[in-house]
Amino acid sequence: MTDTQTNLAGKVAVVSGGSTGIGRGAARRLAQAGTAVIIGSHDEASLERAVAELSQEGLIVSGMRADVRAAGEVEALVAAAVARHGGLDILVNSAGIQTYGSVVDMPEETWDRTLEINLKGMFLTGKYAVPEMRRRGGGAIVNVSSVQAFGAQTGVVAYAASKGGVNALTRAMAVDHAADGIRVNAVCPGSVDTPMLRWAADKFKGEQSVEALIRSWGALHPLGRVATVEEVAEVITFLASPAASFVTGIEVRVDGGMLASLPVTLPK
Repeated sequence: MTDTQTNLAGKVAVVSGGSTGIGRGAARRLAQAGTAVIIGSHDEASLERAVAELSQEGLIVSGMRADVRAAGEVEALVAAAVARHGGLDILVNSAGIQTYGSVVDMPEETWDRTLEINLKGMFLTGKYAVPEMRRRGGGAIVNVSSVQAFGAQTGVVAYAASKGGVNALTRAMAVDHAADGIRVNAVCPGSVDTPMLRWAADKFKGEQSVEALIRSWGALHPLGRVATVEEVAEVITFLASPAASFVTGIEVRVDGGMLASLPVTLPK
């Protein structure tokens, strides 16, 4: 994409879960394209670090504590964007958690927490962001989903269910708000080098190192490695930009070819 295609000067964005991982990468890339960004996060320490570091890069980035499970905090986050910058044009929903377990062994409270953060959180941000986008004459929403919306590994029942729900929510919102000039799309990454991936690698590494396990996960992608947050952020920025002006209701797989590949291979 050229700078002209992704020129978002004068736009205002809210990025939930924007203090780490894919959300932080999206906040940086959107700000680099000229957007004024407000990061929402429940973790005040990581929020302060992210805002300080991105501001030091000369980017227009501020932050506000917001738990996406709490309607009042989400409403306040959107209101802060409007108060500080005059409106809202872009919403990136990146807040999410990874949990493990089957329907048999997963505690009910873990199921509830996963669905509340990963899915209900996007419902709440949409509830308060869409009216503000209508006032601006349109906008763009990008939901961060996962390849596990399409196929699941073992032991991720709540996570996979939540991401399948994200894709369905994305399509429904795209249809509901197309007449408002609001586009809604999802990105579905494979393995991405984020703090959450490294937490999972540390949890399951056994006797090998975190780096070795991440390399082995990367080898499962036809491109032979895990993604960087910058690669996912670039796709998010495209979907939020005028370059994607006729794109809505889709799921973009940023997975290094993972879902295009079958596990059965021919001998060499």
